[in-house]
Amino acid sequence: MSKRELIEPNPGDKRFVRRDDQGQFSEQVDVGKSLAADQRQHADHDAGKGQGDKGDRQT
Repeated sequence: MSKRELIEPNPGDKRFVRRDDQGQFSEQVDVGKSLAADQRQHADHDAGKGQGDKGDRQT
Protein backbone atom coordinates (compact mmCIF):
# COMPACT_ATOMS: atom_id res chain seq x y z
CA MET A 1 0.00 0.00 0.00
CA SER A 2 1.28 3.48 -0.82
CA LYS A 3 2.03 6.09 1.82
CA ARG A 4 -0.49 8.72 2.78
CA GLU A 5 0.08 11.99 0.98
CA LEU A 6 -1.10 15.38 2.27
CA ILE A 7 -2.87 17.56 -0.29
CA GLU A 8 -4.72 20.88 -0.04
CA PRO A 9 -7.03 21.20 -3.07
CA ASN A 10 -8.59 24.40 -1.68
CA PRO A 11 -7.27 26.74 1.03
CA GLY A 12 -8.22 25.28 4.42
CA ASP A 13 -9.24 21.89 3.01
CA LYS A 14 -6.40 19.49 3.83
CA ARG A 15 -6.75 15.79 3.10
CA PHE A 16 -4.73 12.60 3.39
CA VAL A 17 -4.88 10.59 0.16
CA ARG A 18 -3.49 7.31 -1.13
CA ARG A 19 -2.80 6.65 -4.80
CA ASP A 20 -3.11 3.36 -6.68
CA ASP A 21 -0.65 2.01 -9.26
CA GLN A 22 -2.03 4.30 -11.98
CA GLY A 23 -1.66 7.42 -9.80
CA GLN A 24 -5.41 7.78 -9.19
CA PHE A 25 -6.76 8.49 -5.70
CA SER A 26 -7.78 5.20 -4.10
CA GLU A 27 -8.92 6.67 -0.78
CA GLN A 28 -9.06 10.09 0.81
CA VAL A 29 -9.97 11.39 4.25
CA ASP A 30 -10.15 14.79 5.92
CA VAL A 31 -7.08 15.54 8.09
CA GLY A 32 -9.07 16.56 11.18
CA LYS A 33 -11.16 13.39 11.21
CA SER A 34 -8.13 11.20 10.57
CA LEU A 35 -6.03 12.70 13.38
CA ALA A 36 -8.97 12.56 15.81
CA ALA A 37 -9.50 8.87 15.02
CA ASP A 38 -5.76 8.18 15.51
CA GLN A 39 -5.85 9.76 18.98
CA ARG A 40 -8.83 7.65 20.10
CA GLN A 41 -6.91 4.40 19.53
CA HIS A 42 -4.48 2.77 21.98
CA ALA A 43 -1.48 1.35 20.14
CA ASP A 44 -0.02 -2.10 20.79
CA HIS A 45 2.30 -2.14 17.74
CA ASP A 46 4.15 0.47 15.70
CA ALA A 47 2.92 1.34 12.20
CA GLY A 48 5.45 2.32 9.55
CA LYS A 49 6.14 5.88 8.48
CA GLY A 50 3.30 7.22 6.35
CA GLN A 51 1.02 4.38 7.44
CA GLY A 52 -0.52 5.98 10.56
CA ASP A 53 -4.04 4.92 9.62
CA LYS A 54 -3.01 1.28 9.16
CA GLY A 55 -2.45 -0.90 12.22
CA ASP A 56 -1.40 0.83 15.40
CA ARG A 57 0.57 3.95 16.12
CA GLN A 58 2.38 4.96 19.30
CA THR A 59 1.21 8.34 20.61
